[in-house]
Amino acid sequence: MIGALFSLARPALHALDAETAHQLTIRGLSLMPVMPAPADDPRLSVDVFGRSFPNPIGLAAGFDKQCEVPDQLLGLGFGFVELGGVVPKPQAGNPRPRVFRLAKDEAVINRFGLNSDGLDVACRRLSQRRGRPGIVGVNIGANKESADRIADYVQCIQRLCGLADFLTINVSSPNTPGLRDLQGEAFLDDLLARSMEARDRVEKGRHKTIVLLKIAPDISLDALDAIVATVLKRGIEGLTVSNTTVARPDTLQEKALASETGGLSGKPLFVPSTRLLAESFLRVERKIPLIGVGGVDSSETAWAKIRAGASLVQFYSAMVYKGPGLVGDIKSGLVKTLESENTSLAQALGRDAAAIARGEF
Repeated sequence: MIGALFSLARPALHALDAETAHQLTIRGLSLMPVMPAPADDPRLSVDVFGRSFPNPIGLAAGFDKQCEVPDQLLGLGFGFVELGGVVPKPQAGNPRPRVFRLAKDEAVINRFGLNSDGLDVACRRLSQRRGRPGIVGVNIGANKESADRIADYVQCIQRLCGLADFLTINVSSPNTPGLRDLQGEAFLDDLLARSMEARDRVEKGRHKTIVLLKIAPDISLDALDAIVATVLKRGIEGLTVSNTTVARPDTLQEKALASETGGLSGKPLFVPSTRLLAESFLRVERKIPLIGVGGVDSSETAWAKIRAGASLVQFYSAMVYKGPGLVGDIKSGLVKTLESENTSLAQALGRDAAAIARGEF
C-alpha cells in the first residue's frame, strides 16, 4: 500500500526541490496514525547490543533529523530507526539549496550542516514516546560555533541517555568544518573517554544506553587501525560504517551536480563503504558489532553488507528513489536468500569479509 502511494506521489515530489519534498514527506508521516509494524519472519531476528531486533534493516540518520516521526517510521517495517543528528543548541545549518538529487546515479549530495531544533526539543519529543515499542537511536553531533565540541557530545549523552536505545557519536559529517578532525587519535581518545564516563555517570543500571561511533568512508587503513584500537580501549559498543563521502567517482553521470559541495550518498557509496566495513570487521575480530551503511538499495546489497561483517544494516538515500516499500522488499529478499543458501544471518555474518576487503564482491 505504502509503495503504491509512493509511486503515485513520486513525480510530484521530485518536481519539487529535494528539501521541500522531504519536509512534505515528514509532514505527511506526522499526520499518519501510529501503526504496529508488520510481523517479521523469525529468521530475520537479530540479538545484538543486548537488544532483540525484529529484523536487521534500519533507517539511517538524516531522514528524521528533528525526532518527529520515529513511531510512524517503525510502522513501515524497519527493525530500528536512527534519528538526528542532534546538537545541543538549535542551529539553522548551511544556506539553501543544500541537498541535491543525482537521479541518474541514484545518489544524493547534502551539505545540511547539522541543522537541528536542538537538544531541548529532541528530548521533549523523545520523552513523549516513552514506553512505546521499537528500537530508536539518536545520532549526536557538535554545534558549528562550539568552543568545546567534546563538551557538546557529553551534554547530548547526559540528556539523551534513557530516552533512546542507542546514541551514535557522529565525528564523520563532512558538512561541519573541522568535525572530521575529531577522528584523529588523540582527539578521539579524549572524546570517547569523556563520552563513556558521561554515560556511566548518568546510568548506573545494567540496561545502559548503547554508545556507537560513526566513521567516514574516506579514512586510510592506518587511520582505521587507530580508530578501532581507540574504540576497543574505551569500551565503545559498536561502529557504524560509514557516513557520506567527499569523493566524487569518475563514474558519476550527473557531472554538473557532482561539483556541489557536500557528502555523497546512495548507490556510488556502496563499494567504498562496504570495503571499509569489511576492513573494520577484520580488525574488530567480532569483539563489537558493526552497522553497515552506504548504498543499500536492495536485498542483494543488504546481503553483501552482512557478508562483509554488518550485524545490522541501514539505508536512507534509496528511499528517495524507491520509496518506503523498499523496506519490505529487502526483508523478503533476505528471507529468500536465507532459504536458497540454507543458512542464517549469524552464519553469513562476515563470511566474505576478507574477499570483500580485497574488492571481490
